[in-house]
Amino acid sequence: MKTHTLLMPLDMHLHLRDGVMLENVAPLTAYSFSGAIIMPNLVPPVTTLDDVKKYKERIMATVPNDYFEPYMTLFYKNYDKAFLESVADHITAIKLYPDGATTNSEGGVSSFDIEEMRETLEAMSELEIPLCVHGETAGFVMDREAEFMSIYELLAKNFPNLKIIMEHITTKAAVDMLDKYENLYATITVHHLLLTLDDVVGGMMMPHNFCKPIAKRPEDLDALLSVALEAHPKVMFGSDSAPHPRDKKESCGCAAGVFTAPIALQLLCEIFEQYDKLENLQAFVSDNAQSIYGICPEFKEVVLEKRPFEIPDSYSGVVPLYAGKLINWAIQSVE
Repeated sequence: MKTHTLLMPLDMHLHLRDGVMLENVAPLTAYSFSGAIIMPNLVPPVTTLDDVKKYKERIMATVPNDYFEPYMTLFYKNYDKAFLESVADHITAIKLYPDGATTNSEGGVSSFDIEEMRETLEAMSELEIPLCVHGETAGFVMDREAEFMSIYELLAKNFPNLKIIMEHITTKAAVDMLDKYENLYATITVHHLLLTLDDVVGGMMMPHNFCKPIAKRPEDLDALLSVALEAHPKVMFGSDSAPHPRDKKESCGCAAGVFTAPIALQLLCEIFEQYDKLENLQAFVSDNAQSIYGICPEFKEVVLEKRPFEIPDSYSGVVPLYAGKLINWAIQSVE
């Protein structure tokens, strides 16, 4: 039987939520990933050192039997240098949300005034704290990411020593930006390597395919595949796995988020095999992230095998992408 081995898989953009949801979903990631960048958009958001420490404690309490490193982040505010120095050893990055752009982003950045942000971003540059950005404007939904490219350029030019991660990119415009500035990097989700807008609203509305940023056009999907499949050294896997209870997804006002944590590696194997690029998957799911972030996860070996695997209808009430669908790869073992 055909197998494929991945070493120290990393998820560089993950939502674990809190409370019961955290208890339900964190073990699913910890089983097959060595670590993950944990998003800070709780209610209230993670903005203090105490918040960071207590959230990490709650995460680790859910995964006592799996080696898993939660790489913690802060919700972006205009912090002063003294505060950032005090927290730098406890975080891996700071996540910037435009105000109201996605789930629990209220209180995010409402104005990209460089001078207002300068103290924080210069301190982050000096302390080598990466800035992770949800890059969308408040414009027409299909244009929001492309419109945000000018803001990425503004940040990259003004803070050339700041490592800026364009999170969960969905457009050719973002792919084209990668090689324009040395300090720009990107994460790509598995669902954005599979879906276009047609898969969300082309027929019947598919609530479990709906996320922000929304899936785009076929040419955008092709551009994402072109850099992911080649494991471009400035891109890395970030699932943006975002769990919501079924009743929040299958309802009026459908919550934004696609849940992929327990099936991401299986789907990635299927995609990379389809394009005869399995040899590049290790770099995409681990090696590039280690290089970009300068992290050294402890050893974990995940062996996947090519055999039919039916994706469960739900995981503790959270419906995954492709629920009930038969896919071609499954996890054989984790050591």
